[in-house]
Formats: sequence, structure tokens, C-alpha cells
Amino acid sequence: MTLLLDGRAASRSLREKLEVDRKTPPHVVFVLVGNHPSSLSYISIKKKSCEEVFIQSSICHLPEDVSEIQLLETIKRWNARGDVDGILVQLPLPPHICQKRIFEAIDPKKDVDCLHPYNLGRLSLGDTSGLLPCTPLGIFELMRFYQLDLMQKEVCIIGRSSIVGRPLSLLLSQKSTIDATVTLCHQGTKDLFFHTKRADILVAAIGRPEFIKQEHIKEGAIVIDVGITRQNDRLIGDVDFLSVQQKASAITPVPGGVGPMTVYALLQNTIKAHKQRKATV
Repeated sequence: MTLLLDGRAASRSLREKLEVDRKTPPHVVFVLVGNHPSSLSYISIKKKSCEEVFIQSSICHLPEDVSEIQLLETIKRWNARGDVDGILVQLPLPPHICQKRIFEAIDPKKDVDCLHPYNLGRLSLGDTSGLLPCTPLGIFELMRFYQLDLMQKEVCIIGRSSIVGRPLSLLLSQKSTIDATVTLCHQGTKDLFFHTKRADILVAAIGRPEFIKQEHIKEGAIVIDVGITRQNDRLIGDVDFLSVQQKASAITPVPGGVGPMTVYALLQNTIKAHKQRKATV
């Protein structure tokens, strides 16, 4: 029987074990530009999750036409605040703003989304003690929660974004995590399904609805679906769930799989940033 990797249940259970300083609680600031419907929804979920575990959160809501200079100045002010532990700039940003410059402007110690080159660089050098990218960390914690046999597996990741695919490949290949052999694929990979059918763990993160079918995976593979697309008023992933679950040993649903664990990782990073700030005061 295929194991359903329920991110909602795992997140609820793991949140109960978070150690939050209630006397001087952590404080995270969500910077939101414009009124993108998905962004508004995600910020609402993140703020509610913070409240549930006694993390203080603030929303800095800026207009769609805010200039890049104004946004950089806003981040600079939050960087300087001694009572702020984390800063998260909600994506996507308007096209007139350079994401790279925004990521680089965030104080690395407050970069709870782990988008700053300093934090990604630490990960690439094998240091997992600092802040880690939320979705990759959430995926790793989800698989650990269900006590899956993970060590030294063949992993195939489809998608090379700096938010999911690339940092996840770094995280899973660390000897300190699961010491995996990782193949990082993308839409230009030749004979893509040769790689997917060899994988013990397959991660789909390319934004193509129901792209992965039953015939594209190995018997008994663990399948992690990061994709999420709204189609005919339904949210569906990159994996054809109904067919693939018949062959996989474990699979994440969409929605309710990776998403809640990404939020849990944000909480974990905020608490870690808070503890590290207190240790240096």
C-alpha cells in the first residue's frame, strides 16, 4: 500500500516540538509588493502559522509600483531593527524589480527564506548549520518524519530553480543529511525519463501539470511533488497522482504535501535566527 506523505499532519506534529521563547518571541517581517492573489494567500497562511506557535509577525505591504530603490530602502530599515529576526520578501516581485538585488540586500542573518548568496554558499560548501532554503528543508523534514529509508539513495530532481531544485540537490547530497547521489534534470535534459525511472526518490518541480506518469517512475519510488497549478478550479501538481500512487511506495498529495512543510521550515528558520541573534547580544 502506498504511503501518503501528508504534509499537513507532519507539520502539525512537528510544530508542537518547536521551542519558542514566549518572553521575547521571535519576530519575522513579511514584505509584500502588490496584490497578487497567490501572494496574499501565502502571506495569510504564513502569518496565521506564526501566531499558532507564538512567533510575532508583521506585514510590510507596498504598492505594485514601488520602485526598486524604495524597496531596497525598506529592507535596509528592517535590517537595522534590533527587534527583527527574520525578513521574507514574498515572490513573485513585479518585473521592474531585480530579484537578485533584493535577495542580496537582506541581512544574511535575517534571511529566513535562504535566498542570499551567503547562505546558499554555506550550503554549497557543506555547512547545514545555518539557515536553509524553506522548500528543500521542508521536503527533507517530511521524509524524515515518515521515517523513510533515505540513506545513499539515487535521487532525481526535475527543476533547477535557485529556490527548490539546486539547493535541494545540495542539501540531499550532504553526508550529514542522506548522502544521496543526485541527478539534477530540467526540461532540456536529453532522455529525461531514463533518469526518472532510475530514481529511488523522484522530486518534480517544473510547473508542468501531471507531467510525471506511472510509466516514468521506478517501482517503489518515493515521489515528491513540488509543482502546483490551478486548473479548472483545482490545484494539481506535476505528478499524475492517481496513476503514480499505484506504483510508488510513498507520495505527496497536492495540495497538502510540500506546502505545509515549507511553512514549517520558515518557522524553524525564524526560531534559529532568533536564537543566533540572542547568542550574539
